[in-house]
Amino acid sequence: MQHRPTLEDVARHAGVSRALVSIVMRDVPGASDETRARVRRAADEIGYRPDPRARRLRQLRTKLLGVTFAAGQEFHAELVDGVYAAADEFGYEVVLSGVTRHHDERRAVRTLLDDRCEAVLLLGPELPAADLTRLAATTPLVVVARRVRGVDAVRSDDTAGAAMAVEHLRGLGHRDIVHLDGGRLAGAAERRRGYTQAMRAAGLPATTVPGGLTEREGAAAATALLGSGAALPSAIFAFNDRCALGVLDVLVRAGIAVPQRVSVLGFDDSPLARLAHIDLSTIRQETPQLARAAVARLVGRLDDAAGDAGPVDLVVPPTLVVRGTTAPPAAG
Repeated sequence: MQHRPTLEDVARHAGVSRALVSIVMRDVPGASDETRARVRRAADEIGYRPDPRARRLRQLRTKLLGVTFAAGQEFHAELVDGVYAAADEFGYEVVLSGVTRHHDERRAVRTLLDDRCEAVLLLGPELPAADLTRLAATTPLVVVARRVRGVDAVRSDDTAGAAMAVEHLRGLGHRDIVHLDGGRLAGAAERRRGYTQAMRAAGLPATTVPGGLTEREGAAAATALLGSGAALPSAIFAFNDRCALGVLDVLVRAGIAVPQRVSVLGFDDSPLARLAHIDLSTIRQETPQLARAAVARLVGRLDDAAGDAGPVDLVVPPTLVVRGTTAPPAAG
């Protein structure tokens, strides 16, 4: 059976190296016009034709999706699980790069690109918007849980979620509702806006105090409220579930009954919120839908299904989950 001519065959027939034949066939710089003509003539003489399968391999389709996530965030852990499920559905593999104190976000992204990931999915990134825009100009990119102008984004409707939290507490009869703010964290501005708008629409004073991402920051905020000398609010709406857990810890240690004296409501619906001894009321982010929408957008970019369409901002509605940490305020 006659074998199909190869690059080595062309190289022998033309009297040049295989590397030089490869340069000519790929039409890249590195060979003179005379050499190119000799190589192409040799290829025609022996019937060499490029293998389209080999060409596809040279295009470096690794089928790898890179994902950055904040280590220790339960919400990110659930998103990662959803990304794995969606990537498997689309025939892609996932490479993770965690963001920690000793492995910052820029390094996490660089690691994924060095590992030949075809596209990058960033969970709740804190990089400046300008950096994300530059990255999106060279690499298919989707940001999850943050809105960035000019970059594909998939996120919960944080503004609506915060308004939903206020309406739930108002419906129970609360009027003195404090929001523990997330500062500059992803989604914080939208949650702050939703809380403020809902409170003002109800004719109630909007009070925000510094909160944050972790239990420590929630505990610090609750400690500050206790030590202020002012009356405690009847309800606290925390930036996320971890912040709410810090509040619960301080209130319980101080002998303040939850929800009888103070109602507490979080955001995310993390696994800890669902534990029976915590039973935290919260606003649930629909992680399976968020993850699948993000992966589908990346795959669309890679497979040209999205064409040259501009960036999208896909918003998934959150859901109120009522548990045992919210109740009507105590009489008086």
